[in-house]
Amino acid sequence: MRDGERWVARGVLPAAYPLKGQCEDNRANPCQRGEQVFFGGKHLSRVMSLAELRPGTFFGDYEANAVYVADDPAGQQVEMSRTTTAFDKSAANVGVSGLVIEHFASRPQGGALEAGKGWRVTANEVRWNHAVGVMLIEADGAEVSRNAIADNGQLGLGQYRSAGVRITANLVTRNNTDGFWIADWESGGIKSTRSSGEISGNDIVANRGVGMWSDIAEYDRRISANRIRDNAADGIRYEISYAGVIEENVVEGNGFGTGRGSGGSLWDGGGINVNTSAGVHVRGNLVKDNRNGISIQSRTRGDGPRGRYVLSGVVVEGNLIVLKDAGSSTGVVENKGSPTQDGAITFRRNSYRVPDTTRFAWRGKSLTWPQWQDAGFDQDSITKAS
Repeated sequence: MRDGERWVARGVLPAAYPLKGQCEDNRANPCQRGEQVFFGGKHLSRVMSLAELRPGTFFGDYEANAVYVADDPAGQQVEMSRTTTAFDKSAANVGVSGLVIEHFASRPQGGALEAGKGWRVTANEVRWNHAVGVMLIEADGAEVSRNAIADNGQLGLGQYRSAGVRITANLVTRNNTDGFWIADWESGGIKSTRSSGEISGNDIVANRGVGMWSDIAEYDRRISANRIRDNAADGIRYEISYAGVIEENVVEGNGFGTGRGSGGSLWDGGGINVNTSAGVHVRGNLVKDNRNGISIQSRTRGDGPRGRYVLSGVVVEGNLIVLKDAGSSTGVVENKGSPTQDGAITFRRNSYRVPDTTRFAWRGKSLTWPQWQDAGFDQDSITKAS
């Protein structure tokens, strides 16, 4: 129905529901609402007041139960998502393949497809859902392979309390279309929590957040042979977890798109970021032209299920680190409450192609290459000016 210079549909919004999630805009918090509007198949951006309404946007007035658009809907297909989930995890050992799963109003941290124990999710296209495209919840032994997971509002793929999962050969791209916090909430490509298994052979590209993030009590995690490019935050982040292998990945062009609460230092991450984790091997990766190289962080993070979270047993070896930004760095940063213990980190047999101005971080100082080697790191490694 026309309403002056705009059009309105009334009585179409759902009843009130709890709001959660951290948005890039943490004042208006537009990402917390799940409903989306599509105009001729095109995703409209949500605005938070009628005064902001412009072509290509919509406004949901939840008090008046009305949805406004600025574009003339005549002759167009106009859709609004309300249903939250296409599949839930209520049964075990389910196969889902060959489907297009789109336009679901999944709530923050919830998936349009929520998979459970033993599920096989293969060769689907999962796109333009509000929160997570594919979410694995208590999904021990599940497999997710050969899917295109793109343009979802928060995150491409999530994993929670799921052991022995295989995530292989997927395209995960352009996720976080609905304004979730880029730097430090679960937005972007893939995020896994309290889980284990293999993430290999995936293309994780151009997501507005972290490319691949293992966070909180991950164990026996292998991240291998992925191509992780052009994500807004870290390429790979391994945070307060244990026993991980990060190997033979191509990690390129990440970290240049963070906004609120972030900057360009090693505290803000790098191509690969290991944060207060134990028993992590970073080996055989190409880490090229990211905002920073490899960032190893020691923070005060409390206790986990396998003991206190500390930085220990981290080995960085056999990687090629290429940096072209004169302000980039690589190395170790620590806060006062969690100084890095002697022997906790080993850098060896790495190759660096970096500007002469590149600095290596250690003990709160910025070191030259000779000083970095004098500190005991990379003594059998080589560097070359880029």
